[in-house]
Amino acid sequence: MVTPPTTSGRIGLTSLTAIAPAVWGTTYIVTTHLLPEGHPLFAALMRSLPAGVVALLIARRLPRGSWWWKSLVLGTLNMAAFFPLLFLAAQHLPGGVAATLGASQPIVVAFLAVAILHEKLSIWRATWGVIGMLGVALVVLGPRAGLDPIGILAGLGGAASMGTGVVLTKKWGRPAGVSAIGLAGWQLTAAGLVLLIPAMLIDGIPRDIDGPAVAGYMWLGVLGALLTYSLWFSGIRRLPVTATALLGLLSPLVAAVLGAVIADEALTFIQLIGFAVALAAMVAGQLTSPKKKARIHP
Repeated sequence: MVTPPTTSGRIGLTSLTAIAPAVWGTTYIVTTHLLPEGHPLFAALMRSLPAGVVALLIARRLPRGSWWWKSLVLGTLNMAAFFPLLFLAAQHLPGGVAATLGASQPIVVAFLAVAILHEKLSIWRATWGVIGMLGVALVVLGPRAGLDPIGILAGLGGAASMGTGVVLTKKWGRPAGVSAIGLAGWQLTAAGLVLLIPAMLIDGIPRDIDGPAVAGYMWLGVLGALLTYSLWFSGIRRLPVTATALLGLLSPLVAAVLGAVIADEALTFIQLIGFAVALAAMVAGQLTSPKKKARIHP
């Protein structure tokens, strides 16, 4: 049984876990500015398989028993399906628009936690999830927000895929003696193997892999996968799953900031209000419901 962290420990663990979605917010600017266009499966392969192999070498543990198929399922949901959809959305939508669609993930997680984990629906966190999604919508629905149907479907599909993976990761936990980087390695390697043949057959190897593209692949693999998934899985194990999912609001916000700074996608006053609303929702969602506090401390 996992021991819940103390208040100070939870703040520290939440802050560490938040690094993951913040780094994932860089995916969109890296994809559109550094990587060869039109190769989402190859980009997903390069993000998962090399990082997975490195993680396996560090952890020196292979799955046992049911963890062979669990790693395959989790790797497919969290990465093999999520990564290509993410890259596809990034290539069809401008700046932070693609990442913003991931703001629906806390809502998905809140209801899946009821269905899969048999938790009582947290009205408090579900409400803040909706508020956060609306806040992010204010950020994305600016004057330059293009809404390409393929990009929208890919973004929503990615949110549903990873949302399911997050809840199953919480349900299954991880075996005793296996580190977070080991669990990340199992999933990243499984994802890479799932993606290998489709990436070679459908995308092939891009002909125009230059220095910036190599740097982009390394960023996404080392920081955007190896480091962040280790932090993410460690956080999911010990934090409330819906509260953890709300940290994902950082991803579109970071993407929007980078879009404004690097891609010259100016933010309007309404978008700045959306920023503040989304951040407030993310923070509030980490707190205990006032009604629950009253029951604990009458």
